[in-house]
Amino acid sequence: MNEFFKRMLETIAVVFGNCLYAFGVAMFIMPGGLITGGTTGIGLFVKHVTGLPVTIFVFVFNLIMFLIGFFVFGRKFAANTIVSTFSYPIALGIITELLQGCCLTQDMILCTVFGGICIGAAIGIVMRMGASTGGMDIPPLILNRYFKIPVSGSIYVFDMLILLLQASRSTGEQILYGILLVIVYSVVLDKCLILGTAKMQIKVVSEKIDEIRQAVLTDIDRGVTMLNSETGYMKRDTQMLLTVVSMRELARTEKLIHAVDEDAFVIINRVSEVSGHGFSSKKCYLEKES
Repeated sequence: MNEFFKRMLETIAVVFGNCLYAFGVAMFIMPGGLITGGTTGIGLFVKHVTGLPVTIFVFVFNLIMFLIGFFVFGRKFAANTIVSTFSYPIALGIITELLQGCCLTQDMILCTVFGGICIGAAIGIVMRMGASTGGMDIPPLILNRYFKIPVSGSIYVFDMLILLLQASRSTGEQILYGILLVIVYSVVLDKCLILGTAKMQIKVVSEKIDEIRQAVLTDIDRGVTMLNSETGYMKRDTQMLLTVVSMRELARTEKLIHAVDEDAFVIINRVSEVSGHGFSSKKCYLEKES
């Protein structure tokens, strides 16, 4: 039953992400006359050329890409993509109909920034659920499978080509805003993917390394790893302490280390994600052997 509820929550999150994507497009991108990448960008170009509504094009295009993905990658891929394939165009159609051309602002900069925030956050939510937004996400995956071309590189190339496609019917200002939009949603997407998962890695070299080890274990309640190392100048064997703490614990841990040894050599690095006991799973305390 827990697995069922987990799947339900993931599905709800994917639907919400696609609704947020649709809201950003309907509220900021289309009213602002902006150009963008992905399936929506192709849909905007097709609308300018033929008058076909973006929602209908997106629905048909996503369905075609879904079927191609199904035949290439199989049922598991289809299960992760089917929700986005249908929820985004449906949500876009409903929101567009409800808004009836209404928009919060006509300012191009505000439309670019907030449209980018909505799109980046939406894609981030969907990707964090292990799902795909479908549409133009699928061709890069196919290229990666058969030609080993990196997915991230393919996505950027496709986005640039789609922007160039729309550039033929856009002003220079719209092109610049389109590039800015891609930059904004790329940055927001990166931030969303590491939100809440980033941690701080601490390495310590000290003459009082054992006291620091005990202090981190007892006062911070974080695990440590002792690494064998050698000093560069005197060539003496020593030990380096390695631990990972949350952002909140960083200042406290650093103060604790320097309280034990004010001359301790401390290296602090930001790490994108940490998994294991104490982070992605419950802490496990083992009894010491006597």
